[in-house]
Amino acid sequence: MSGPFSRTTCTSTWLRSTGRKWRSALSPPERRATWSTTTTRNLLPPLGLGAIERIAIAHDYLTQRGGAERVVLSLVRAFPHAPLYTSLYEPAGTFPEFARVDVRTSPLNLLASLRQRHRLALPFLAPAFSRLRIPAEVAVCSSSGWAHGAHVSGRKVVYCHAPARWLYQTSRYHGNAGLLPRAGLAALRLPLERWDRKAAEGASRYLANSTWIAHEIGRIYGIEAEVVHPPVAIEADGPRQPLAGIEPGYVLCVSRLLPYKNVGAVVTAFAQLSDERLVVVGAGPDEGRLRASGGRNVHFAGSVGDDELRWLYDHARCLVAASYEDFGLTPVEAAAFGKPTAALRFGGYLDTVREGETGVFFERPEPAEIAHGVRTLLAEAWDTAAIRRHADSFSDEGFTRRMREIVEEELAVAGGPHDVRTGSTI
Repeated sequence: MSGPFSRTTCTSTWLRSTGRKWRSALSPPERRATWSTTTTRNLLPPLGLGAIERIAIAHDYLTQRGGAERVVLSLVRAFPHAPLYTSLYEPAGTFPEFARVDVRTSPLNLLASLRQRHRLALPFLAPAFSRLRIPAEVAVCSSSGWAHGAHVSGRKVVYCHAPARWLYQTSRYHGNAGLLPRAGLAALRLPLERWDRKAAEGASRYLANSTWIAHEIGRIYGIEAEVVHPPVAIEADGPRQPLAGIEPGYVLCVSRLLPYKNVGAVVTAFAQLSDERLVVVGAGPDEGRLRASGGRNVHFAGSVGDDELRWLYDHARCLVAASYEDFGLTPVEAAAFGKPTAALRFGGYLDTVREGETGVFFERPEPAEIAHGVRTLLAEAWDTAAIRRHADSFSDEGFTRRMREIVEEELAVAGGPHDVRTGSTI
């Protein structure tokens, strides 16, 4: 390959030369045209040069359909006039609702290979966010390791999904990754840790998505964080779309297919549960290996839309969740449909599963433990009304209300009261 992207050093030079200003459409002309036609009518007109917005949102990257991206959609609904800053935006890879948002990307977005495989961007994300200047009185930075590094002209509120897993949960995050990725991370680890801690120190306020993450924020950064649980992101009363070839009465697993999600252990567990069926929803780097290891009672549905996901939750017997989760959204989603969960006793699941009321725990993400947990759960009778009430405590309304209160408090510090719903100064 020739040209400015042929070598890492050349790419870094290009990033330094072009990364000084972020724009809403730093991408090929055809993508700019597409984005400009999908802006919502309720967004404010573009600000003039040097103008300062009242509220802005930032997120690591919009390249996948995960729980963090659903939280960003909730933030967009809470602050409909706020622009959304991110490093990479791949519309085909993430939720279609972002097409109606004022998304402003970094120069990294010029590279299709990074939009499609965001993990390749790891060496460039810290420099990219270090060069990001958000002209806002308050910016809410939704971060799993990068967006908290943005510089804000006013107050910076960090909503932390997890301190960087590749720095603080390295063995779990990379799993069976090869020598080259591990060697690359080892070379970058010390400078990235220094950058990460400095970025955290620059926050005006830290929020955590779970009690576990609040503990981790305190352990790693020495910062006390308020817990604001994310909302249930999928409405149980929405439309449903059946999936061909799947009969009701299965056990459901909803997860990205990554090493630390432990989906392989769940798949292996169903070799011991030959009388039960497992449906796996999600995609990721481990998909090929997992499909090859699955038995005849395991069905891989891949990525599905919300209508299909509602049908899958509605017709499942229960959910199984074995990943090292920082929040653990899927048990709450399952609870919205009155379904119990067999979950790993770890992290955010301690907030989202009530033992004996909405599910059971197993102690280790090992096939025998998982199989025992699923058997125990299926042998019990569950109060579906109580399970649904548990899901109600993670409402979008409650999340929106608290986030608006926090932003209003920060705006008062930054420069006067403000109506976060209408975008007007009081």
